[in-house]
Amino acid sequence: MNTSTPPAPEPVAERRAEIARSTNETQIRVRINLDGSGQSHLKTGIGFFDHMLDQIARHGLIDLDIDCAGDLHVDGHHTVEDVGIALGQALAHAVGDKRGICRYGHAYVPLDEALSRVVVDFSGRPGLVLNVRLSSGMIGGFDGQLMNEFFQGFVNHAFVTLHIDNLRGVNAHHQCETIFKAFGRALRMALKIDPRAAHTIASTKGSL
Repeated sequence: MNTSTPPAPEPVAERRAEIARSTNETQIRVRINLDGSGQSHLKTGIGFFDHMLDQIARHGLIDLDIDCAGDLHVDGHHTVEDVGIALGQALAHAVGDKRGICRYGHAYVPLDEALSRVVVDFSGRPGLVLNVRLSSGMIGGFDGQLMNEFFQGFVNHAFVTLHIDNLRGVNAHHQCETIFKAFGRALRMALKIDPRAAHTIASTKGSL
């Protein structure tokens, strides 16, 4: 009978990052913890956009602080796009070499009549396929056209492949909310550490 004590597991490195981005159009600070509990502190100046970012944090179990001062006197374009860029940079820094992550994530999320599907691959290659036709252009103070700018900025700097499909929906608020919730859930799945592969990278190339 073996009575020896098994070796203690190696501590998991903290997957956190802080990014500051400053241009003539926006000043942004993002703090992210990929192994959080879904807490968020969000201040972009666009209430509905904050609500959507909160969905990412809550459903991704990601702690997320975003503070953005943007040129909203022009419109929301620079704010939304640059938050996507900074969030992508922060996530890429926090995830590191991607050792042990599941890599792929997907989610279907309904909200009343609306249903969306999001699939993500931490491939190291930026790519976005977005099939969304919102029933309304404006949702509160958020221009629905800017959803594409947010996700394009994100994938370009997080180096992920992202497929987003709104499968049905009548209410634009519901459509958007299902997309951001499903995005958070897909991230949560892809970023999960598989203990059986904690020291390997999910690619035959050996890197992502």
